[in-house]
Order: sequence, then structure tokens, then C-alpha cells
Amino acid sequence: MNTTICGLQWGDEGKGKIVDYLTESADIVARGQGGNNAGHTVIANGTKYVLHLVPSGILWENKTCVIGNGVVMDPVGLCQEIQTLEEQGISVSPQKLLISDRAHVVLPYHRELDAAREAALGKNKIGTTKRGIGPTYADKANRIGLRLADFRDEEEARELIDIRLAEANELLERHGLPTFTTDEVLDAVRPAITRLLPHVTNVIPTLHAAWKEGQTILFEGAQGSLLDIDFGTYPFVTSSNTTAGGASTGSGLPPNAIERVIGVCKAYTTRVGSGPMPTENEDISAYFHARGMEFGATTGRARRCGWLDTVLLRLAVMVNGVTDLAVTILDGLDERDVLKICVAYDIGGERHEFPPSSRKDWEKATPIYEEMPGWLEDTTKARSWSELPQNAQNYLNRLTELVGAPVSFVGNGPEREQTIIVEK
Repeated sequence: MNTTICGLQWGDEGKGKIVDYLTESADIVARGQGGNNAGHTVIANGTKYVLHLVPSGILWENKTCVIGNGVVMDPVGLCQEIQTLEEQGISVSPQKLLISDRAHVVLPYHRELDAAREAALGKNKIGTTKRGIGPTYADKANRIGLRLADFRDEEEARELIDIRLAEANELLERHGLPTFTTDEVLDAVRPAITRLLPHVTNVIPTLHAAWKEGQTILFEGAQGSLLDIDFGTYPFVTSSNTTAGGASTGSGLPPNAIERVIGVCKAYTTRVGSGPMPTENEDISAYFHARGMEFGATTGRARRCGWLDTVLLRLAVMVNGVTDLAVTILDGLDERDVLKICVAYDIGGERHEFPPSSRKDWEKATPIYEEMPGWLEDTTKARSWSELPQNAQNYLNRLTELVGAPVSFVGNGPEREQTIIVEK
């Protein structure tokens, strides 16, 4: 069964662990959007792995990993990631990792443009990671980007970079930032591109052949649904479609190839960067930060934390077509005696069960809460649904009622075996 894993919040939901858990029964693990502005943290066999561009399936033997056309790829960052994995004893051969020749390339000037645009926004800044992701997607949409296929012929790449730099340098000069020559850009990425070219191929026939042969394909999403360029808390979003549809457009497989959508959410809510977050709570944030939890895998920034927001989850379940919920870090709530769940927003005196699209309405959105008793028990040793405290079961059952999708997986710790499969 081909499955898409997607985050239902603002990213950092623990998708990497769920992907890693499901990879055992998959033949191919594919990534279809985003860049190295996101990170998956996986703990396997006592070792911590932080992945940014490489699919989590790389940690398993005899699995094929695919970076699809929808990904924007920083070649230098990817080479560094591969080197780190190899130093940890993980094989990353051209047979094990395939990269689409249609994937767009993040170049040095994209990172500078990202920083320039963020600085220009001042107090309205988006909170990007300044990894050049947005400007690379913008070049793609403007049809002036460079794809990996363009670097098979350096003279062709040189001509394309010449054209792009004319505009990019003008913008950088306006912000007092250093400009680039074509030689500087090529010199910066040439060793990495050369290192990666054996991995670069047309992955579409490979994926279609695997599908027709009945192999199992697992699509690994990056970021979360609330960062989707269309459905997220715009403009505080990323530059790609992070919802389930992005797996199809970002890989070349049609929608009917995907049979299951697993939506991943935490048992509470977190967010990194700017933008609305109605259930944000200083007490909950301090609670997690004091335990050394909820710091970004990519940036190290402290995450904003709050109570579970089912208004946002309700929309995310709908637009993704979620068939199964995976709820992670349930154990993070073990010491809370009272739990709150946001079931609706009050906006100007009216009750809203779906998030608004108006920026002004976001500023006025006040959460309407239900309270439930906590369980005040250690859940990390539970290995089945029946071993969870009754109040924990009640909390998860209420989540299912509120968002309209069943809980099928429960994460109660960072290790692979700390994943409870909920029997239907």
C-alpha cells in the first residue's frame, strides 16, 4: 500500500519517526517537496540522526530513497549531510539514493536574497531559516531557475546563471549586500554537483515501474500543512505545497498511486518562527523548554508551544484526506494534571470551527477550550493501547471525534519501539 506521511501542524510533528517506523515494510521512500530548511530527527539503535534533505529510509538497508522534482536542493548542504551519515556508518550509494534531474538547485545568491527580503520585512518578517528556499521556488515559478539537469553541461549552467545574476545582484546591491560573479557561484557548487551527479537521474520511470510491479512506496512530507503555500497561515508559510497533494506533483506519480494518508500531529501544538498561533501558552512553553524539549532540529530555535488546536487539525485532516492519525509525544503531557483542547475560535463574537483566511481575523481569534483531566502517569513504557492510562485514551478518543480521523499510531517516546499501533 503506497502511503503519504504529512504533518498536520507547523512542522516538527515527529514525521521522521513515523516514516522510519513504516519504512521497514516499504521498498522506496520518496521526498517530494521542501528543502534543507526542515529537519527530521530519528533515534535508531541508540543513535540520533538529523536529516534535512535525505529521506529517513536511508537508515535502513535495501531501501531505495528518492529526492523528487518538487524538492529544492542545496548541493553543498546535501553533500555535508551525506558525509555526516557516512561518518555514522550509513551507506549512501548512488543505488540507494536517487535524485531527480528536474529538482531545482539552491545557489549561493538565493540564500543572500532570502536574508535581504526577510530584513526588508522588518517587524512583519516571516521567520524563514534563510536557507534560500523561498527565492529558489520563486525562480522556479518565474521560469528562471536552474535544475540539476542544467549542470550536466557547465557552459549551459554558466549562461543561465549569467542571466539570473543580472537581476539578483541589483537587488543585493540595493540592500548593501555582497554581489556574485558567475565564476563565484560555479566555484561554490561545482565540487558538490560533481559529487552528486552519479545520483542524478530521471526518477519518474523508476517510480512508475515500482508502482506497476506492486512495490510499496512511502512518501515523506516535510514541514507541515499549516505551512502550505495555499492552505497554511499565509503569509507565514513556506514556499511549497506541504499537504498530501505535494507528494504527487513533487514526484511524478499520479494521485491514484497513493492509497493511504497518515497525518502526524503532536499531542499539543508547537510552532517555530512568526505568525498566528492562537493556543500559544507561556506556561506550556516554559514546561517543555525546561525539560530540554522543543528546540528546532534545523535552527536550534526554541519552539513556541501551546495546547492542542483542533480547529487547525480539522482543516488539515480535510485538505490532506487523512485516513489515519499518528499522535506523537503523548508522554510530553504525562505530568499535566489538567489538559486543554481548543475546539473552536471566537472571532468578533462568532464561533468558528475552521481557521480564517483573513489576516485581521487571525489577530482577533481567541481559542474556545474544553478541559480534560490529565493522567499523571508515565506512558513511555506502554506498548499497547490497553496499557495507556484511561485518561490518555479518553484524550486521544476526543481528538478523533473533533477532527474526523482515527488515531492509528501513538508515539510515547523517541525510540522506534515506543510506537503504539492502535488495532482497528
